[in-house]
Parts: sequence; C-alpha cells; structure tokens
Amino acid sequence: MLRIISLNLNGIRSAWNKGAESWIRSVAPDVITFQELKAQAGDLSEAMLRPEGYYAYYHYAEKKGYSGVGLWCREKPQKVQEGIAVPEFDAEGRYLRADFADYSVISLYVPSGSSSPERQEAKFRFLEVFRRQLQALRDEGRPMVICGDWNIAHQEIDLKNWKGNQKNSGFLPEERAWFSHMLDVQGWADVYRQLYPEAGETAYTWWSNRGQAWAKNVGWRIDYQIATPDMAARARSGLVYKESRFSDHAPLIVDYS
Repeated sequence: MLRIISLNLNGIRSAWNKGAESWIRSVAPDVITFQELKAQAGDLSEAMLRPEGYYAYYHYAEKKGYSGVGLWCREKPQKVQEGIAVPEFDAEGRYLRADFADYSVISLYVPSGSSSPERQEAKFRFLEVFRRQLQALRDEGRPMVICGDWNIAHQEIDLKNWKGNQKNSGFLPEERAWFSHMLDVQGWADVYRQLYPEAGETAYTWWSNRGQAWAKNVGWRIDYQIATPDMAARARSGLVYKESRFSDHAPLIVDYS
C-alpha cells in the first residue's frame, strides 16, 4: 500500500512539542504533506530538515511565523517544484509538488478569508488562478494527489453548523461552486468522500479554538486529498485521526493500492 497523509500543523514547532514526529514515525507514511509551518529554515531542527528515512522539502513564507508547506517522502522525488509562478501567493509558501516515477503529490494551503474582507478578496484571487492551475495539472495526464487545507467545506454534510455559516468564509456559495467545478467539470475526485459518501461528523478535520468546538465536535471538513480519477480509484481506506491532537486540524490518512 501507498500511505499518504495530509496534516495542517498550525506551527511545526508547536506540533512537534505535542508529539507529531513520534506519531508520524508510528504510522509510517510513504508521503506526508504539511501545511502552516509558521517557520523558516533557520527555525527548524536538524531532525526536521533531515528526518531519518525521509527526504524533506519545504516552501517557506517570506513573512515570519506565517503559512508555509512541506513534504516528507520515503522515496526521493525525481523533481520538486515550489510555487505556482504567481508572486503574491508564492511569497506566502502555499504550494509544493513532488514528482515520482508514476505519480505526483502536492502539498497545498489555500488562503483563509476569515480574518478580513481583504483576505477574502485575496482568497478569491487565489481560487481564480488556481482554477487554471488545476486544469493544467489535469492536462498533464499524470496520476496525482493534491493534499492540504483547502479552507472550504464543500457540502452541508461537511460542517456542523452549515445553516449559520452560509455567509462566512469557508462556506460561501462562490467557494462551494468553485469546489464543485473542480470535481464536476475538471474531473478531480474527493478521495475521502468517494470512499465514505455518507460520513458526517467523523469526517471533520478542523475545529475552532473557541466555544469548546473540539469537545462538542463542532467541526468542519476542510482538509482533503483531491486526486485524478486513476489515482482516486486506487484508494482503499481513509481515516481522520483524532486519538491525539497535534494542531487545530486532524491528520487525514489515505491508503492507496
């Protein structure tokens, strides 16, 4: 099996202090993608930069303590690409791609628009340019998995309080329509939803730090593995891991044949 994990760390140093590294070792992924490093190269330990048994790659944000994505791979990639050639977003460290012989894995961190109207406008700009990027990726014809924090709950089943969030970033009609276009028109597959069409509360991957959201399981499903159909067809099982907490997000694990 090929085990791929997506994990928003909400700060790699914080997550490591909560036991993330030992957990990663215990579940032994072939590829793990990270989002929200909130660190630069000088902040990382030797074990983070050169983990035993893995090749590690990072795309840092220019702003300190902000954003950033990473990839750990058991097999050395044939090629690694940082960014999408859009300076506004590449400066924020949101995209990292690793190509192997017969498949590719991308770590993606879509902007959040919840902090201000200006950030929501930036999110819409990102979605517009990334729509074109997604089509270009499909046109390559390679088996591919895009792992990450997409900051969009696609359907009503994907969050607890969907009625009260229809005007909030992450569940806006425009964002959900963009997500539907990716799946229905461009032909990408939502791997976890394909495996578990009816999964509701067990599928949540993020919980606010306010109002006892974790304790009450008032969550959102915003972390996904989005794959080309050929890759999605190889998915055998998926799991949102909740036994330990390393972040305000839970790891999403998918095993592919």
